[in-house]
Amino acid sequence: MPMITSNAALTEACTSLARHPFVTVDTEFMRESTYYPKLCLIQIASPDAVHLIDPLAEGLDLAPFLTLMRNEKVVKVFHSGRQDLEILWHMDKCIPNPVFDTQVAAMVCGYGDSVSYEQLAHDLAKAKIDKSSRFTDWSRRPLSDAQLVYATSDVTHLRDVYKALAGKLAETGRTHWLEDEMAILTSPSTYDLKPQDAWMRLRGRVRKPKELAILIELAAWREVEARNRDVPRSRVLKDDAVIDVATSAPRSVEALGQLRSIPSGFERSRAGGDIIAAVERGLGRDLKALPANERNGRKNFNPATVELLKVLLKMTCEAEGVAAKVIASVDDLESIAESDSADVPALTGWRRELFGDRALALKHGKLALAMREGKVVAFPA
Repeated sequence: MPMITSNAALTEACTSLARHPFVTVDTEFMRESTYYPKLCLIQIASPDAVHLIDPLAEGLDLAPFLTLMRNEKVVKVFHSGRQDLEILWHMDKCIPNPVFDTQVAAMVCGYGDSVSYEQLAHDLAKAKIDKSSRFTDWSRRPLSDAQLVYATSDVTHLRDVYKALAGKLAETGRTHWLEDEMAILTSPSTYDLKPQDAWMRLRGRVRKPKELAILIELAAWREVEARNRDVPRSRVLKDDAVIDVATSAPRSVEALGQLRSIPSGFERSRAGGDIIAAVERGLGRDLKALPANERNGRKNFNPATVELLKVLLKMTCEAEGVAAKVIASVDDLESIAESDSADVPALTGWRRELFGDRALALKHGKLALAMREGKVVAFPA
């Protein structure tokens, strides 16, 4: 299949695609050597056509494609689309809307926490995907026939997957269950990571207040440095080194050079001085003003309560045919164990009706769990 490389062909294709109620979308990208993903290929299909767009083609203006992504009359269907949407956001602050993510829809339909596209294509489209081209170099031209076939299959079979899942959701009255997840997926805040929040990726690896204070400053510095240089975070400073600095708190470049995770001579670079400056800023923070629930890594709850909530969640998900990940995470269960008014999805909307109210009842002894004929059952206490 020839790729779209001219503005005229792209405009014609997007005009035709906009006449349909939905389009399926996927991208191929490279990010091994850059901070931001490098978009290498766009695949898009309507119910009766499929197009491959070459964003690396000289002089190609993607404006018609971005306009289609913003067209609210056309549903944009992705599978596990967070990285695809991240690319579009950083390209042009474009967030497609409305969006239907088949991985999330599959979780609501009982396919498990992270069902693959290949599995859904097999189950719902009776198709077999050849994954051999998945990790090839998508930036090289020309693309091979195998790459083109693989890229095309990512959106053609997705049409049938979408139709099947949308039908199941409508049949079970669960279409609105996707709304919260799609709102997160289409929110700019999901992709606009602020440097001051970069520490949250590593928050579970420090315990003491002083360590957390340094981690906050050091992770923010690394984020800015990686963005400015357009390199992966690890090219600036690996995660293990960030944690090593946070826990050791070196106050001189000589002390920094003694850390095993710091490459020989690195401490004498400009980055070495920046790291020491970040350590000093961390040590100067007010430890009492650190982010809530992170100063000592502990919450005020009974671990046994969380274990009971896990059993209730598993029982509920098996009975309702929903993936646990859609309803609550372990962190959410810990928050519920700690507070009846925890700010977690499980205590709002359909999740509360399905699980949250019973979770609170179990927590307060108004609901009991027992084994009956080899299955866990719940009943009023």
